Amino acid sequence: MELWQQMLRQSIDSADDLVKRFNFDKETAERLNSLFHIRINPYYLNLIRYPGDPIWLQSIPDARELEEDGLPEDPLNEDGDSPVPSITHRYPDRVLFLVTSQCSMYCRFCTRKRKVSDSSKISMRYIQDGLDYIKAHPEVRDVIVSGGDPLMLTDFMLEKVLKGLREIPHVEIIRVHTKMPVVLPQRITPELCEMIKKYHPVYISTHFNHPWEATPEAKKACEMLADAGCPVGNQMVLMKGVNDDAEVVKELNRKLLMMRVKPYYIYQADMVKSTNHFRTPIRVGLEIMDKLRGHTSGLAVPYFVIDAPGGGGKIPILPQYVLYHDDEKIVLRNYKYEVFEYEEVKEDPKSVPLDADSKFLRKSPVVIRERKRRISKPKTRNNIRAKVKVEKPAEE
Repeated sequence: MELWQQMLRQSIDSADDLVKRFNFDKETAERLNSLFHIRINPYYLNLIRYPGDPIWLQSIPDARELEEDGLPEDPLNEDGDSPVPSITHRYPDRVLFLVTSQCSMYCRFCTRKRKVSDSSKISMRYIQDGLDYIKAHPEVRDVIVSGGDPLMLTDFMLEKVLKGLREIPHVEIIRVHTKMPVVLPQRITPELCEMIKKYHPVYISTHFNHPWEATPEAKKACEMLADAGCPVGNQMVLMKGVNDDAEVVKELNRKLLMMRVKPYYIYQADMVKSTNHFRTPIRVGLEIMDKLRGHTSGLAVPYFVIDAPGGGGKIPILPQYVLYHDDEKIVLRNYKYEVFEYEEVKEDPKSVPLDADSKFLRKSPVVIRERKRRISKPKTRNNIRAKVKVEKPAEE
């Protein structure tokens, strides 16, 4: 038995463990465990510094999970886009391939609570169905292997998945979404890395949410994956009390780059049942983005996205950088809130596609007219600059 498997056996994974370790009320502990299974492995448990800290909030159940918040169990309509139990096919050329229900630590903000930890809903017995579906759909060129955490599979079983995908001619890219480098970095072994090398290109997406997770063990795990030829990216979920602060996010992203991990996404927390206490106003995410771009390396600036409820997919949102745009110029502001004008290229009307208006302008006519009204009277550069300065967020 490998070290990571031994550590899993020592996890806190029952209501009784919560009662003994954290003095939970027994009835509350049982209700929480019934709602969404508890598992905290010893490595991640040891990262907790005090009750209620950012590591605690992510891993220790909270009575607020039992409150009726009116949110859906499947906010992203994954089940509606699932042609077979192991596949979600939402985008034209890529699919999500669920290969296990298990995780080494069950995140309390999980968007897939309805399935994760339940082997009747995500099971290895559905893997062949998933491979058959992908093989039958030549438009699929990018496969995201997820779960649960696919690295909960043994090297032997994971290789069966990767090998099966590589035998499908139209599959170009394999992505493995795993939180193991964060919550149980001991899972990243030389043997695992050697196996993955055989199936490139393989991309790894991981899930650091706070700088305290960027430990020496995590750094070693990420470097091993990078040395094995896997580009590693990070997807952070924005959460109240965990990372809803620009300085925290900046520190995390700088540490990630030193670990050879590219910050890829900041997700607005999903509207998933029993997680409402984690959600922040969208304004918070925009302010964080405003304090990243220009203030740190562009490599440390991810996309801020909302995974649209109902299955709309990931939609990037940005602070307001474009102040005005017409046929003659675009007016922009930079990270210092300085205003600049860029002269528009004069186009021959005959060269403009007939559907250009329907593709871009008519989707947001109110916004375009509103911007024109807002700055059409004071046309001087100084007046525009003054307007921008008024709208600059107050420094905290």
